[in-house]
Amino acid sequence: MKELTPLQASWVLDYVKGTASEEVVRSLESALKTDGAFRAYFLEYLNVDGALSAETAAHPEVFPENVSTLQKPPRPRRWKAWSRVAAGIVFLGLAVALWSRNRAPYATVCAATGTPVPVGQAVHSQSLRFETGAVEFETAKGARVVVEAPAEVRFESGDCLRVFRGKVAAEVPPAARGFSVLTPDGGAVDLGTRFGVEVQNTGGSEVHVFEGEVIAQARGTTQKRSLHTGEAASLNVGASAARGLRSSSFIQPAELPALAAGLAAGQRDRANAHWRTMLKDPALIAALDFEGSQPLEGKHRIAQGRWPGSRAPEFVNVGDHLRVEVGGEREYAQLTLAAWVRLDHLGEPYQSLYHTDGWTANAPGQVHWMITQNATMRLALRGNTLAAGSDEQNGFPDSKTPVLPERGRWIHLAAVYDSRAHTVRFYLNGVFDKETRQETAWPARLGPAQIGNWNQQDRKLSGRIDEIMLIARPLSDEEIRELHDSGDPYR
Repeated sequence: MKELTPLQASWVLDYVKGTASEEVVRSLESALKTDGAFRAYFLEYLNVDGALSAETAAHPEVFPENVSTLQKPPRPRRWKAWSRVAAGIVFLGLAVALWSRNRAPYATVCAATGTPVPVGQAVHSQSLRFETGAVEFETAKGARVVVEAPAEVRFESGDCLRVFRGKVAAEVPPAARGFSVLTPDGGAVDLGTRFGVEVQNTGGSEVHVFEGEVIAQARGTTQKRSLHTGEAASLNVGASAARGLRSSSFIQPAELPALAAGLAAGQRDRANAHWRTMLKDPALIAALDFEGSQPLEGKHRIAQGRWPGSRAPEFVNVGDHLRVEVGGEREYAQLTLAAWVRLDHLGEPYQSLYHTDGWTANAPGQVHWMITQNATMRLALRGNTLAAGSDEQNGFPDSKTPVLPERGRWIHLAAVYDSRAHTVRFYLNGVFDKETRQETAWPARLGPAQIGNWNQQDRKLSGRIDEIMLIARPLSDEEIRELHDSGDPYR
């Protein structure tokens, strides 16, 4: 787009405000007749100005007063003066029509995975719906926006995206400051930041600020909420309620290329093939991939798994859980637990991966697998004790390497228990991490259990879980590595 001179910019602003003098009108008329680039800029400015004015009038509660680009005072038109300008460009109608058909897009698709939306597609104001995968858009001003399916969105302009459903993560440079996202129950305006917006199938929406500042506002209220790094809010009628930040609930621009590369390299086929092989293992106790239409028992959401169109339970609130019952009343001398996990955030005392319902003295061996407040794995069996010289401080086997560096991506966690060898071994992303010896080592006891929550107070899972597997034998280092490598969506 043409760079305006300060004088030309003042002409346009004076006209928009309705304060253009006769001299300014004559200058504007002359420039519109003789300068095609200026004419294109002027018409685009009117188009955007009109769209923003209409949006502000329809939803004044969405836009904060301190964002100057969205403040448009009443504009008394100088119709006599404008009629001269209009008359001066009527003869240019054909040129204007040609320009309109070739006007700059609001955004361009710059990356996509698992969806038929083509890279390079120019996007104007059409609605975009996709049920699988993720798409990254780049606006003319350089804002990068990733939309994860299932989703429906529409660009209202190059500075405004309306989200009807789905998850959106935006990375906004200074040049695109003021980029806004509208939802069915409110909206958010960026003040130079990285942020996410989720619109659930029920229509409720949330704003999460990963870095910087956002102004959020619920529809039907004049209350505006300034959100800064690490803060989040739910938008609903009459309030902007604080929420826990779920930064990793959103696929962000830095992650999408790796997901696209892994899919293109055939990782999904490799993962499916290896999964089918594991299902034939005679020691298999349970393998849950959460696919199919069968409802899953418990309180949780269904989100996209590691692969476009796949399913994974998503846990958001304390109390969200998935009920399972595996292993019956049998006891297992050896046990491997493995799962793909995507953690939204850390900070709770415990993130519950798999907890048997009980933890009683008369039922030793009950299994609790979790992530601790130190972001390390723990495998606790009721009645077990640590061997002398163990470095754990809380009486239970813990891994050494925190999973925190892997927050924001899918990670593979595994724990291998052997009551005969009196050992617990931990693995992170297919790599052996630590072995802890047990003095007392009861056989593992399974039965009724929960994934994602235990006592509805301090043990929850904030994120998604995909392909959890329990096997009644200790997988070797090589087998754990292959379980990860075959299923890694980024490989």
